Amino acid sequence: MEAAGWPEPVVRVQSLSESGAATIPDRYVKPAHDRPSVNDGTTSGSVSIPVVDLSSPDGSAATARAVSEACREWGFFQAVNHGVPRDLLRRARAAWRGFFRLPVEAKQRYANSPATYEGYGSRLGVERGAVLDWGDYYFLHLRPPGSLSAADKWPHLPPDLRDATEEYGREVASLCERLMAAMSAGLGVNPGRLQEEFGGAEGAGVCVRVNYYPRCPQPELTLGLSSHSDPGGMTVLLADERVRGLQVRGRGGEWVTVDPIADAFIVNVGDQIQVLTNTTYRSVEHRVMVNADAERLSVAMFYNPRSDLPLAPMAELVSPGTPALYKPMTFDEYRLYIRRNGPRGKSQVESLKAHEDR
Repeated sequence: MEAAGWPEPVVRVQSLSESGAATIPDRYVKPAHDRPSVNDGTTSGSVSIPVVDLSSPDGSAATARAVSEACREWGFFQAVNHGVPRDLLRRARAAWRGFFRLPVEAKQRYANSPATYEGYGSRLGVERGAVLDWGDYYFLHLRPPGSLSAADKWPHLPPDLRDATEEYGREVASLCERLMAAMSAGLGVNPGRLQEEFGGAEGAGVCVRVNYYPRCPQPELTLGLSSHSDPGGMTVLLADERVRGLQVRGRGGEWVTVDPIADAFIVNVGDQIQVLTNTTYRSVEHRVMVNADAERLSVAMFYNPRSDLPLAPMAELVSPGTPALYKPMTFDEYRLYIRRNGPRGKSQVESLKAHEDR
């Protein structure tokens, strides 16, 4: 495929998977210390991320405590009874499965570039010769409306894909607003405080990335998505309902494989909320395994601060004993790192904090 701004021609992972090859190209083989070997003790079946029931009315002190504790201790939780209709979850999944089952040629008309990443993609980062992840994706800006949410980036097939995705985006964005209020209350600040830092409900950015991980003949040698923390504010993931793959870095450094609850969302703190809360809430490394027997699809929605607002630790969380760990930086400035370098653990947010600690 033509490079379209990428440092090398883009190869669709789905095409590699469907070629019938028994081995993966060297470009996808991870260094030994990054491989998801099931025999190296890095997975844990006895530990799991918290589950938070959101069925209580908005403003519930119990919900705020549960959300806050999960964000402090894990940076991840599964949200059940969240109020987004199950039938909408199924519609969104079905529409995107339909898209990824189209011939590669039909999808290629939506090929993306590293300028905005919007569209059909197969890599993150622009380093020539980089080791790549075993996955394709589709990335879209849903909010705010404007040049980034270009109409020509919406697939025409399946016919209901755009309607289902836009409705899904509205519902999940509303859920994010509720979660932001709970996170704020759990910090002991005004429930609207984090939302205010994001530029208000209308200022917040909403993006969706649909991840497609084809079958892989050597899943022990590669990853669907390398270890990283999310650069934005908050991520709400609709995981594949049939195939596990997400792993979260546990507090002891071990990798914990998440068992998705049916119709639940997996929610995680992004780097921007770590910055705003002065590390009270922490973003956490996570990665994705692939599978030899089954494809996997997930829908990640990113709820981000307005991209041109300088963000720094909130004044209420800073004192002589707990100084601000980060200098102001806009999300536009911050996300250039992952767009250039691809997923690299927590290297960016930690390096910024280390600069303040010196």
